[in-house]
Amino acid sequence: MKNKEITSRDVDFATWYTDLCKKADLIDYSSVKGSMIIRPYGYAIWENIQKILDSMFKETGHENIQMPMFIPESLLNVEKDHVKGFAPEVAWVTHGGENKLEERVCIRPTSETLFCEHYKKIIKSYRDLPKLYNQWCTIVRWEKTTRPFLRSREILWQEGHTMHETKEEAVEETLRMLKIYEKFQKEYLALPVITGRKTEKEKFAGAVNTYTIEAMMYDGVALQNGTSHYLGQGFAKAFGIEFLNKENKLETPYQTSWGASTRMIGGVIMTHSDDLGLVLPPLIAPIQVVIIPIGNEEIVNPVIADLTKLLKEENISYKVDNSNKTPGFKFAEAEVKGYPIRVEVGARDLENNNVTIVRRDTLEKNVVKKEEIINTILSTLKTMQTDMYNKALKRRDSMLYNAKDIEEFEKYTKMPGFIKTNWCGSRDCEDKVKEKYGLSSRCIIDEKVDGKCPFCNKDAKYKIYWGKQY
Repeated sequence: MKNKEITSRDVDFATWYTDLCKKADLIDYSSVKGSMIIRPYGYAIWENIQKILDSMFKETGHENIQMPMFIPESLLNVEKDHVKGFAPEVAWVTHGGENKLEERVCIRPTSETLFCEHYKKIIKSYRDLPKLYNQWCTIVRWEKTTRPFLRSREILWQEGHTMHETKEEAVEETLRMLKIYEKFQKEYLALPVITGRKTEKEKFAGAVNTYTIEAMMYDGVALQNGTSHYLGQGFAKAFGIEFLNKENKLETPYQTSWGASTRMIGGVIMTHSDDLGLVLPPLIAPIQVVIIPIGNEEIVNPVIADLTKLLKEENISYKVDNSNKTPGFKFAEAEVKGYPIRVEVGARDLENNNVTIVRRDTLEKNVVKKEEIINTILSTLKTMQTDMYNKALKRRDSMLYNAKDIEEFEKYTKMPGFIKTNWCGSRDCEDKVKEKYGLSSRCIIDEKVDGKCPFCNKDAKYKIYWGKQY
């Protein structure tokens, strides 16, 4: 079965995705070209993501801060590599009311320069370090092609910015935050991901090293779902940030930045959902259980009252659909919205002391005794979270290929997924793969080289994944 208002995923994946985002009431469009309205249900998913990640950040000592959304041009230009990397996507403000500004300001594409200006004022001694800050905000990047959650001109995200006394501490922080992103995506979003280092070509503008979380969507295309950057001393030196060390000598601190956005919601949709609508992992679902009354209210309502009380005690989010719609319509709506569990409380079933529980991911129906409802819901939510990850992992792994030579590589380019190869590390080979096969480097992985680079037959330095990207 499928929802007639949602294009089939296997017929047109892009249209399916957009149809689903709108049909599930996640987003809407406005007259602001390139930006989306995130509707309450879509924003509730983001709020859950934000709540969980924010807790993980604070457990590791990070504090939230709020920076201005405007950056003067002179401030943005302090770090040349940085501004060069972002120049094509920067949105500029030139007037305030009817008056032309003395200096144009950009709407932040990212906030490294703002943090550095602030750090210069507040970091004076090694006792002031480390500084572990995070910001939840919007940024603007003037994208040419946009798609809900994945690529927008206005982006909801978080960006962490930290300063450290030593290089070792900064590198450790960079990798620690990468691990937090990886843990969150696997355990909460049920997304199998590959972590690794970006190439020099693909790294963040101004970074020494960029580390990435690469998720594979249902169609085999990559989604970069979070990045963590070791910035070294480049920004700090450009801004003249120094501190007195324990020997009372001036030193330059070491910096990191890391970020993830609503793109993660797009990753969840494109990995788990189907032709009926949204499928959400229980741990991030705004409504984990929808209860649908059927038949005689005098019989049904007391059972629902008892159930909602138990759900509250277990801290499980729920909704009782008391609308005047037919049961069939309510079932279909629950499937489109991706509520993990549907509980059908019917007067006829209750004659036998039964209710029906339906899992959204498999649509498996389970008739249980009234007394067993809450335990069944608890166990089903836990099982569903694990099963969704394992299902996505199995599909992801079925589209991972290992090419030992150019013949194998070319064979796998005709298939959806990621291709692992040896790589010499040269930009020429990286550009050749992009130009000839339309594939970009996803990440360098920590795996032993076992042959030559298939593109130039020179000695390989790295193992790397290639793939198409959103």
